[in-house]
Amino acid sequence: MGGVKVVVYGLSTEGYTIASQMAINGADVHIIDESTPSAISLKAEIAKTYPNVSSLKEDEPLLVMEPIDVAISKAQYLFFSPRIRKTGQDTKTEIHSKFKDAVKSLKKNSSVIFTLPTGFGGNNENISLLEHVTGLEVGKHISYFYYPLEDKNKQPDIIGSFNGKEDSKLSDLLTTDKKEKRFVAISSSEHFHAIKILSKFSSLCSVLEVCKYAQDEITKNDLASDDFQKIFLDDMVSGLFDIKSLGSSFEGTNTLMYLINGSVKGIDGYIKRLIDEIRKTLKKNDLKASRTKIVLSWTLDQHAMRGDKIEMLQNLTTRLRDYIGDVEACEDPNFDLFHSDKTTIIVVCSKTDFENIEKTKQDSNLIIVKANPLCETIQ
Repeated sequence: MGGVKVVVYGLSTEGYTIASQMAINGADVHIIDESTPSAISLKAEIAKTYPNVSSLKEDEPLLVMEPIDVAISKAQYLFFSPRIRKTGQDTKTEIHSKFKDAVKSLKKNSSVIFTLPTGFGGNNENISLLEHVTGLEVGKHISYFYYPLEDKNKQPDIIGSFNGKEDSKLSDLLTTDKKEKRFVAISSSEHFHAIKILSKFSSLCSVLEVCKYAQDEITKNDLASDDFQKIFLDDMVSGLFDIKSLGSSFEGTNTLMYLINGSVKGIDGYIKRLIDEIRKTLKKNDLKASRTKIVLSWTLDQHAMRGDKIEMLQNLTTRLRDYIGDVEACEDPNFDLFHSDKTTIIVVCSKTDFENIEKTKQDSNLIIVKANPLCETIQ
């Protein structure tokens, strides 16, 4: 492992995590912050000192830099893990544009590892783009791998490889515990990822849709004692990027598209229900919109590769402002809730935020709405 030259393109949470892991294991790692013209040399001691991107950025330690094209031209392995913030149709354009930038200085015998999720056939497009930009043929002069990093930083056990060819050096770089990575054909790894993401959403949307019908208090209370009340909006949105990219692989309708569209609609339907619940809470407590403030408590990772949670928070804020003017998104778990002359409704969007508010709540003027499948209200 010593001296293997690795470049990670994208100072994202996921990119930094694998870069740190490889640096600590002895690889020669550079990480590229897309907003600067330089590649940062990530030494093991820096990786051990700074557990995440935020801590590294806040402290701004003196780091050794070199020009991006120089670092990439020396790379044996290039990991592509940028932050994607465009939405809808523009997502693919942003990914392709960053991918072109990332690979243009690559030399013969290097390897590209694509870590964003794609739909079916997405990697074939990437391979064509890679060959077009570098003039090198994949499988002959350059290698290509698919390794979709999951939200919350989970790493897959499977690596998709062009022609299913194994690469023991890459496996060593990515193995954190004793379990070795398994190499499969790229199309197989796309199918494995699709099954994982569809299973997650089919199960989640079943819970959301059934809970919609729990109208009476007895049923709600009984359901609230179950584990799924610990699912918050933060968990629901995890992987939305993946399922949408899977949806963009198909034209026309088929059973798989029904599952994909049903999942996206299920999340959207949940947002409508959450907004209705907040409006009911106003009504039930005789609260005037002008005398009420809504705080959306959702501590987000601003450095994540996927931008779907940031987009969801903006969407929810905008939609709530149609009913109540004073809506604030709060991403600081230690924010001060208690200096407002208005009645505050806090909409808690993640388990961590809920635990933090539980510890600090001391105000009778506070109403909490949990953004979980039951939209529970605590007064």
